Amino acid sequence: MNKLSIAGTVWIASDIHLGPDTPATAQAFHAFLDQACAQADALILCGDIFDAWIGDDFALTSPPAWLAKTLAKFQQVSEEIPLWLGRGNRDFLIGKVLAAHLGAQLLPDQVCLDTDAGKILLSHGDEYCVADRNYQRFRRVVRCPAVQWLFLNLSLPLRRRIANLARQRSKASNRHKAMNIMDVTPSAIEQAFSSSKANIMVHGHTHRPQVHHLDVGGQARSRYVLPDWDYDHSDIHRGGWLAINAAGLRFFSALPAK
Repeated sequence: MNKLSIAGTVWIASDIHLGPDTPATAQAFHAFLDQACAQADALILCGDIFDAWIGDDFALTSPPAWLAKTLAKFQQVSEEIPLWLGRGNRDFLIGKVLAAHLGAQLLPDQVCLDTDAGKILLSHGDEYCVADRNYQRFRRVVRCPAVQWLFLNLSLPLRRRIANLARQRSKASNRHKAMNIMDVTPSAIEQAFSSSKANIMVHGHTHRPQVHHLDVGGQARSRYVLPDWDYDHSDIHRGGWLAINAAGLRFFSALPAK
């Protein structure tokens, strides 16, 4: 299990899903980044920062205006506080080249954080949705290094078409899936707690923010589910983060920038 020690106040956010059609979400997120620089000692973004990612070269050669602005904000953050970038099911192709360009560090898929609040198991969370067998098969394929190498060596226009097609098929498939299938599987959560020896788990992915208290092996455990962000396509604006320090763990809601 990967380990990472971070002292002080750590902020964690997930599932921002930035793209060309999310200007209001980006505005709120950029305000959150400014706030993190002023109030946090470190910032972790644990996956699905972007709604899709087709390769670091896309971002570093001629990024569109919406993306260039966000990358510039990330560079500002990394000059102020340590910044870790995690990879989710939408942006698993984020690589070391982008992280280095931004002055950030890549977060392992699963990591045990040693914080002032204790040991915390952190991940994006999609690996725990094992009841969704079709998705898990897809996940194994696209996480294969050989498959990623082949994809990244295609032309950018072809990569865009493939990514758009995959997203359309995913949305169509999810409309017919039971909600419990797309949520985490209890046995996978229990196994993760047992193998990591952590008493606290933090993840995103499911878009179901809540604190779950459970018993695993006769020991009390807590699972914190991070909120997703949406200020563009939902009547009820969503966004927020988890703050971790010596006082414990606490959720905060993001507000759109004025």
